[in-house]
Amino acid sequence: VPEPQNLKTLRRLVTGLTATMILGITGIFILMALRLTTPAAPPLPDQIALPAGITATGFTQTPSYIAITAQDRILIYAPDGTTLRQTIKLTQP
Repeated sequence: VPEPQNLKTLRRLVTGLTATMILGITGIFILMALRLTTPAAPPLPDQIALPAGITATGFTQTPSYIAITAQDRILIYAPDGTTLRQTIKLTQP
């Protein structure tokens, strides 16, 4: 008995949806595996030696430097948090 055209179309749509779901789940597992195997963030220093009278308002850390925002300047430290590498003075426009 020949298969009706509507049934053929429905079978193809279900097969396509199944393939799409399999690819999607596989992609999610691959992304999770990549994310979970990436190295952790660089370790935080125990303390950061700020100049006298400076109060930190922001903190950013990368593997190569630590940036502290305070009042009207940005302080760039070595990753250990003790060596001040650069001070960037901010001005209001």
